[in-house]
Amino acid sequence: MNAILSHLIDEHFLLIIVRVLIALLLSGLIGFERELKNHSAGFRTHILVGVGSCLMMVLSLYGFEAYIEKYDNVRFDPARIPSYVISGIGFLGAGTIMVYGGTIRGLTTAASIWAVAGLGLVVGAGMYAVALFTTLIILLSLVFLNNFEKLFTKGKSSMVVEIVSYPNLAINKVVSVFEESNIKVRQVEVLKVENDLRSIFIKVEPNEELNRIRLFESLSSIDAVKSVSER
Repeated sequence: MNAILSHLIDEHFLLIIVRVLIALLLSGLIGFERELKNHSAGFRTHILVGVGSCLMMVLSLYGFEAYIEKYDNVRFDPARIPSYVISGIGFLGAGTIMVYGGTIRGLTTAASIWAVAGLGLVVGAGMYAVALFTTLIILLSLVFLNNFEKLFTKGKSSMVVEIVSYPNLAINKVVSVFEESNIKVRQVEVLKVENDLRSIFIKVEPNEELNRIRLFESLSSIDAVKSVSER
């Protein structure tokens, strides 16, 4: 029994467990911030990326020691697997980027996923202080810089409203609702979806007196409108 356990649990087991747990904690903090803002990649996604990349890093560091000791011609390159993690994480980040009526959404979440992958690799390498400092910087950027940016873009902000409707909807009725609310329409895009439904993305420039609840109620009351949401 002891022989089996010693074979399954090596000298690096506890160290690896600690690093995976730290990666879980740090990536979870960033994912929780994304979850609070209702982004597509939230708490679970960031944890999986952080823990997975940490696992790949410790695999690169400790997973091939037996082969190195047994075979003299085996070369140790701990940077090989992490390099593939960094380049391969792009497909997951790209999945969070979406275009609504000419407005690109999800770039920040894609960047946070890429950063969390880096955090996992750093924690897997045992660079805890760097990981903690970087997590703090990322959280400050996500939480506070967003409000700081709004100070400079005040008056230039835009909003994208998605209206799911049936084909018989007259778009001019929708536009008239925005005009009655003194909202400037910048762009209108119509996309056909399944089950004879279509999505209408309307990019508008909201005013300071905008009442979103009243606006959405007015849009929802139009015949053939199935749902209204803000993107």
